[in-house]
Amino acid sequence: MRGHDRINTCLPDEVILEIFRHLDSKASRDACSLVCRRWLTLERLSRTTLRIGASGSPDLFVKLLSRRFANVKSIHIDERLSVSIPVQHGRRRGDQSKLSALQLHYLTKKTGSEDGQFQSESYYLSDSGLNALADGFSKLEKLSLIWCSNISSLGLMSLAQKCIHLKSLDLQGCYVGDQGLAAVGKVCNQLEDLNLRFCEGLTDTGLVDLAHGCGKSLKSLGIAACVKITDVSLEAVGSHCKSLETLSLDSEFIHNKGVHAVAQGCPLLRVLKLQCINVTDEALVAVGNQCLSLELLALYSFQQFTDKGLHAVGKGCKKLKNLTLSDCYFLSDMGLEAIATGCKELTHLEINGCHNIGTMGLESIGKFCRYASFCRLNLNK
Repeated sequence: MRGHDRINTCLPDEVILEIFRHLDSKASRDACSLVCRRWLTLERLSRTTLRIGASGSPDLFVKLLSRRFANVKSIHIDERLSVSIPVQHGRRRGDQSKLSALQLHYLTKKTGSEDGQFQSESYYLSDSGLNALADGFSKLEKLSLIWCSNISSLGLMSLAQKCIHLKSLDLQGCYVGDQGLAAVGKVCNQLEDLNLRFCEGLTDTGLVDLAHGCGKSLKSLGIAACVKITDVSLEAVGSHCKSLETLSLDSEFIHNKGVHAVAQGCPLLRVLKLQCINVTDEALVAVGNQCLSLELLALYSFQQFTDKGLHAVGKGCKKLKNLTLSDCYFLSDMGLEAIATGCKELTHLEINGCHNIGTMGLESIGKFCRYASFCRLNLNK
């Protein structure tokens, strides 16, 4: 092939793009982008996922990326990861110095300082960066903003207005408020997956508004350490999120009332993870009676929960395949036997720190659950 560019001559853009889509690593993609200018352009068009650090100069970095990757549908941004402006292979020093000058100009404009003593906002993703992301990635379907502490409701409102095809939103550790979440609910009618772990700025108002807005499409919801989200929010979820399949709750402010509302209102629930010290057998009885499609149940640190709850689950949740019990001190072999006799499709069992569960309970699993293939035990935790 020396002296002849047979690939570029014979293959149309569509075929090369399809080849790029089958590359299984970023290193392979990067290598292909260095072959020639055409391949660089096509590789950028084929890129659908970006992973970005959110400390360094993320606002500027997002703007640069949005000009290069027009078809991105999934973006993961993590403030725990640093980012630096990338070196462009094949560029001259003068071009690189222009890039550095652009970075300095951006930071100077943002902070009003050229002496290097930039304000902290310059080093973390801000509402300005989120607005640039919304402008540049209109096809976005999945966005993760992990511990992006400078993001506020203003940025989230801008995102919602411009990224109307959003299906998955992870706001773990972001201090967003109710107005931003309400905007997402109002505009993003295709939203299916929402993670609100450690979103300390949210209250019931925001989640209730979201449930009213896009509850029909929501399939997965995670809530943890949100001290102002209570049973009121879960009642709204039960009323409006009829397609909900996955719910993860970690809160001391959730009680039986909230879990009961979800169990009654979300008949398609398949995955339920609870770490709620104020939830008792009453809620588990509701789950057993109402959540007949449940396949995974994980119970953590249940100190007010006895065999009565497991009896209800074993009686009603015949499709249960995966069960995790961690630090449930009042469970015994009798409760596990109820699961074994009722949930014969069980394949995965994990028990940690449940001191009253012993050999008898495990023997019942072995006897009745013939599909059981995984068992992890730490009974003396």
